[in-house]
Amino acid sequence: MIIIPARVASSRFPNKVLADIGGVPMVIATARRVERIDRVAIATDSEAVAESAAAHGFEAVMTSPDHRSGTDRTREAAAKLGLDADEIVVNVQADEPFIEPEVVQRVFSRVGEAVRASEDLMMVSCYKRIEPAFADDPNHVKVIMDHAGYAIYFSRSKIPYDREEHHDYYGHLGIYGFTRESLERFCALGSSPLEDIEKLEQLRALYFGEKIAMVEVESRSFGIDTPEDLEKALEIFG
Repeated sequence: MIIIPARVASSRFPNKVLADIGGVPMVIATARRVERIDRVAIATDSEAVAESAAAHGFEAVMTSPDHRSGTDRTREAAAKLGLDADEIVVNVQADEPFIEPEVVQRVFSRVGEAVRASEDLMMVSCYKRIEPAFADDPNHVKVIMDHAGYAIYFSRSKIPYDREEHHDYYGHLGIYGFTRESLERFCALGSSPLEDIEKLEQLRALYFGEKIAMVEVESRSFGIDTPEDLEKALEIFG
């Protein structure tokens, strides 16, 4: 199951999920990118988004307007959809209208591997190698991993600090894979100080000692956080 949380109350770019991408709203463009992987539902607190989803043939689930994160919204939608405890749930952000389907499939497959191996982890996400100059942008989240490929920390700052800039930086893509059961566990943790400081929901899992498995992907896509991001993306992707 792929669930796309979509709210309209974005402080940096209000109503961005309804911004036009090739003649359709951004959230619909995102849904179309991933619809061949698995069943897709759009989780929203907006009647306008729900109506747009229905008009373009996508399932919509109305959720509370009070969620602190997209993953909390995804959890409510998964519960309303009645998904089984071991069903794979991938949260794809609505502001990724150019995400490559292969990237989402890698996360989906890695969750499946963890289930079959009874691996002790809470969630799966992904990253790509980025240039040092790109790592300076706080709108693009960075991640560092341990030797086994589990996340150590995520930050809007450039991490790790390197005075000589001799190493690669890893940019995090905001795609999260769970089972329905691990999604429930994640949301039951509540918020954490690190999450509140960085405004990064995945830090909740690390703060409480849970594991996040990371998979490396190749991707030109990036999340649309500002009107400037949208302009840049349209220049790149057309």
